[in-house]
Order: sequence, then structure tokens, then C-alpha cells
Amino acid sequence: MKQVYSDVIAMRRDAFREIARLAYEDGDLHELRRAIFNMLPGEIPVYGTDIFRERAIAGERLRLALGLSVRDAGNLKPLDEDIDLADVSHRVYEAPLVNVIPFACQACPTKTVKVTENCRHCIGHPCKNVCPKKAIDWTSTDGAVINDTLCIRCGRCVEYCPYNAIIKYDRPCAMNCGVKAIGSDEFGRAKIDYHKCVSCGRCITECPFGAISDKSQIYQLIRSIKAGDHHVAIVAPSFIGQFGPKVGPEQVFEAIYQLGFTEVVEVGLGADLTTLQEAEEFVHLVPEKRPFMGTSCCNSWSLMIQKMFPDMAPYVSDTATPMIETAYYIKHGNPKAKVTFIGPCISKKLEALRHYVKDYVDFVITYEELGGMLSAKDLSTEKMAELQPREKIQQASKTARGYASGGGVAHAVAELIKEKWPEVEVNYEGAEGLANCVKLMKLAKAGKKDGMLLEGMACEGGCLGGPGTLSSITVTRRALQNFQNESLFGSPTENNLIQHFDPECITKEKESMQAIEEKRVDIAAMVDKIAYEKRKQQE
Repeated sequence: MKQVYSDVIAMRRDAFREIARLAYEDGDLHELRRAIFNMLPGEIPVYGTDIFRERAIAGERLRLALGLSVRDAGNLKPLDEDIDLADVSHRVYEAPLVNVIPFACQACPTKTVKVTENCRHCIGHPCKNVCPKKAIDWTSTDGAVINDTLCIRCGRCVEYCPYNAIIKYDRPCAMNCGVKAIGSDEFGRAKIDYHKCVSCGRCITECPFGAISDKSQIYQLIRSIKAGDHHVAIVAPSFIGQFGPKVGPEQVFEAIYQLGFTEVVEVGLGADLTTLQEAEEFVHLVPEKRPFMGTSCCNSWSLMIQKMFPDMAPYVSDTATPMIETAYYIKHGNPKAKVTFIGPCISKKLEALRHYVKDYVDFVITYEELGGMLSAKDLSTEKMAELQPREKIQQASKTARGYASGGGVAHAVAELIKEKWPEVEVNYEGAEGLANCVKLMKLAKAGKKDGMLLEGMACEGGCLGGPGTLSSITVTRRALQNFQNESLFGSPTENNLIQHFDPECITKEKESMQAIEEKRVDIAAMVDKIAYEKRKQQE
């Protein structure tokens, strides 16, 4: 749905552009109100019926783009409240990542079945006959009438009405949340249950009012670039086609250079390292030590398993994701480098905060946010198409670039196993969209996927359908196929950039840091328990 919500996309782009412009021009963040008037000049509302409300919402978007917390209508202090917390050259983050802007939310109705004026008052009234709860009455004057108290919203009446006179709908954010993390507050507005949320970002793209947004790091990133640090942009393979058909991959890289980055590297390089390790894991662990193995690349898929299927979490690959592998590869050569992951995913912002990741990945931004930075530097797609690239991109294999599309990770691992261990048969299956990922894991838990390699992608279409993308999957899928075919490396084993690099050291460091984190969590839990028991004794 994202591509058809052009006004929502424009609002987000404008906020990113204004924040990026302030960072590049060393603007005073205390003058943030001027940015609002740049976005919404004049007296006539642009998107609705009230210019003052639009400006209030724009102010919260700008705060989120700075990484600051969103506020409600009862807590609207000066716009620059806590602004100094954002005025730094390093990553800032205060949970939660995904936020509902309360006064932008329209309190859409929750799951509802409704009879429309199209009802013909037919004497067959199949809607009434198929209702399992007898929730539908029929009168000659009003036609079908639904008793909301009895109705269970099963939708059978919708299916059997010959005139399509009955409709079933839900609020878009909740309907598209695969982990059912969205409920309502006391005013009927959307409210996120962060115990369930895995920050996939689907609610952000599906809200027609643009009332849900994530926090950004672009201001701090630009400050760090301007401070003169050695910055390396690592770009996910799904970048292909995001800036239109006239902008080639090398021109996208050149545009990133012009933003101030010192180096630009394909994350496909790290994907090759991931493929090598996941293939080893599968061959040596499944099914003798693990009933099945889940791929590790999608952070929201991994978070979903940890939250909903914790006993299945040990069966997710121990291998680091391509983002981590690439960052480690870079910092292994230059420990002082600052690494920025550029991709389609907002969940990666959380992954980069993990204890075994935060020292390697310094910033995470999406293609949307990159677009805001490019706009602030007056680099339109037309100007990008005219850029003369300084290099040909050849850092990843064909299968690594295929990670961007749904099924690409499992395919890459299976192909490598076929190459190195032809005697091993690999059966794999993938799921796209969190709801389908949940279904897949339920089957795996029931023992129906034993011996298999399972790939989960939180977004439909894989990374090409991520919340931070700019172009439709249809367009980018074609461009990705061409990009894959341009690689000189058919397999990770042919990638000469990684032949002398030991990827296992990353996994070992990850396991070590995980052990430290688990021990820290255990100690914290023990301290909390002692404090609780002490309070009970005092009571």
C-alpha cells in the first residue's frame, strides 16, 4: 500500500529533508519551528482541514526525525524541549522505536461487519441463514440488520451476500500487524503493545493518515560526517531500483559519496560471509543436533521467534546477519571507521543496539531517510542519473545480491551446500509477512518442518518490500535480477574479497557477547528479585 499513499510519503520525506538540511547547514535546532513553516507555508491546509493541527503533527515528525520522543496533546511543551539531547554527533536512542503520534491518529474503527445501502432486502436472506451466531435479523423495511453484541466478525455473511452489500473492515495498522501488537487507548486511538511489537514497520506503511512513525538518526549521522570521521556506508542489496530506472547502482553509490561518506560497500559482501557460515551450520547441525534451522538475516523474524516461540529460538542460525558481517569486515581493517547501514528495514536500528553489534554498526538509516539527505543536498533523481561513477560495483556474488528478495537467503545457502556437499539434500521453505512467518513457526513447532532450512521475512517480497523502501516490488525485482547477473562471482567461494577472511571469528565474538548479555540480564533479574522480596518484608 505504501506506494499509493503519496501524501504520507511526502510528509515523511519533507521531515527528513528539513532535519538533514539543518544538520548540513549547522542550523539552530532551537529554531525548529521554521522547519515546520518550510514544510507547511501559508494559511491553507495541505493535507486536511486544519493548518494548525497539521503543523502540530509536523512538529512531532521533526522530533521523531531527530530521535526524540513523541508527545500527546496534553504534553505539548515548547517544540525544542530536550532538543540538546539530539544535538550530538553520535547515535541517540530512547525506546520505543515505532511511535503513534496520538493527535494524528483518527481512532479508526476496529474490526467491523456492516450492512451497506446496497442491501436489496432479498427474501432469500442468505446472510441470516449462514450466520453461526444468529446475529443477523431481517426486516422488510430495513433489510439485514447485524446485532453487534452477537456478531463474531467471522465474515460468512460477507462471503454469501449476492449483492456484496455487507462489508468487513478493520483499522489498517491492526489488520496488517502480523503479531497482533496494536490495540486501542482510552480514546480509541491506536496503541502499540511493545511486548509483542517486533518493529517490522508494517503499521507505518499501512496507516493512511501517516500517524505512525519511527525514530531517525540522520541528524546525528550528518553531524558525525561533518566532524571529519572516516565514514563507510554499507548498502543492502535491496537498494537497487529505489531511485528510479534511470539511476544505476553505481550512480546511487556515487550520490552517497557526495553526501560525505569516505567509502561505500555492498552488504552483499557480508551476505557471502553469512552464506558460508549458515551452510556449515546446516550441514553439521541438522537434523542431528537441531530439528531444523531458521535463517538469521531478518531481525523482526528473529524477534518474533524470541517473543512468541522462545523454545524454538535456539534453532535460529547462530550466524551474524549480513549487516554485522559487513561491518565487522570493515572494522577489522579499520577499527576507527564509522559504519552506517543503509537499507529498507527499521528493525535493523534495534539490531544495531545489541551489545555484540553496537561497536561495529554506528548508524542505521533507511532509503527513505537517505532520500531526505539527498534532497537536502539538492541531489534529485535527475541529477543522480547524470553522475559519473568513480567505480564499478563488484563486491558480492549473485546469490548474495539475491538476499534482497524473498527466498533469496535460503536459496543462497542451499546452492552453496549443493556446491560443497553435493551428497546433502536440502529442503527449504520460506515465509513472507509476519502472519505467514507465525504460521510457519507453528508448523515447525509441531514437528512438521523437521530437517528443513526455514527462511522468514517480515515483509512481503522480502527486503524489497521493507518499510524504508521508495519503489514498488515489481520494479525493484526486475532491477535486482539484472544486478545479480552483473556480478562476476557466481558463488561466495569465488568472491576474492573474502577468501582470506575468517568469518567464524564474528560468530564466536557474537556468542561471547551474547553470553555476557545473558549473564547481565540474569544478574539484573536477581537484583530485582532481591529488591522485591525486601519490599515485601518491609510491608
